[in-house]
Amino acid sequence: MCIAMTSVLSLFRIGIRKRKNEPQKGVFSVLPRHIAIIMDGNGRWAKKRSLPRVLGHREGAETLKRITRYCKNIGVGYLTVYAFSTENWKRSPDEVSGIMDLLRSYLETFEKDPENDKIRVRFIGDRDGLDQGIVKEFDRITERTRDNRDAIDLIIAFNYGGRRDIVNAAKGIAKGAVSGDINVDDIDEELFSGFLYTEGIPDPDLLIKPGAEKRISNFLLWQLAYTEMWFTDVLWPDFGEKEIDEAILEFGNRQRRFGGLAFEGQNS
Repeated sequence: MCIAMTSVLSLFRIGIRKRKNEPQKGVFSVLPRHIAIIMDGNGRWAKKRSLPRVLGHREGAETLKRITRYCKNIGVGYLTVYAFSTENWKRSPDEVSGIMDLLRSYLETFEKDPENDKIRVRFIGDRDGLDQGIVKEFDRITERTRDNRDAIDLIIAFNYGGRRDIVNAAKGIAKGAVSGDINVDDIDEELFSGFLYTEGIPDPDLLIKPGAEKRISNFLLWQLAYTEMWFTDVLWPDFGEKEIDEAILEFGNRQRRFGGLAFEGQNS
């Protein structure tokens, strides 16, 4: 065989090896069943561009649409996003009003997008103090998407606080104990979980937090007990498929021991 042909074949084989070793977009050896995301950095994104903060939230809403579809397409079963916390009411009235308007727009246009036929939506959080029109839209969208087949479950945490979630669960159990419906000796972690907003939803496998700040911001405090966490400096409006891929690839390289020891032959 001539030298030129040998060189070409060698390069071809190297190219094959590289393609085999490089992860393909959206193809993973280990895929988290449930991803939770704290959608942080909208305001800072807008400030960097000398724009009103509400425009950052608008861009963040578009990012949510893209990421939900991508997670659905790669096979993630559940996606829980932190949209508005119980502490976010402390922000300026203009910003809060802008967020509520964006939510209304999202709910009103949801069914017009054929891509959303593969999404089941559920809202978790405290409904007290929310506009009743928004609450009715929550219920309508939840009911209309309940039977969507082969769908990702999108859980939107709105007016949500992890501590309030736990307190409300404790109150529910206490009422059941007082009424005699719950035996105190029967109270365990499984029963407690059934009183949380996330009843029937598996705990997140992976938490992703954009925006550079490394904290969980009162989000899913009970549910994140053994969740793997991944942080990035990328602000939420700039967040994309690349970041999801990076987070999932790192997740696949971690050992989830849940308090136990590493398997024999693995790193401890």
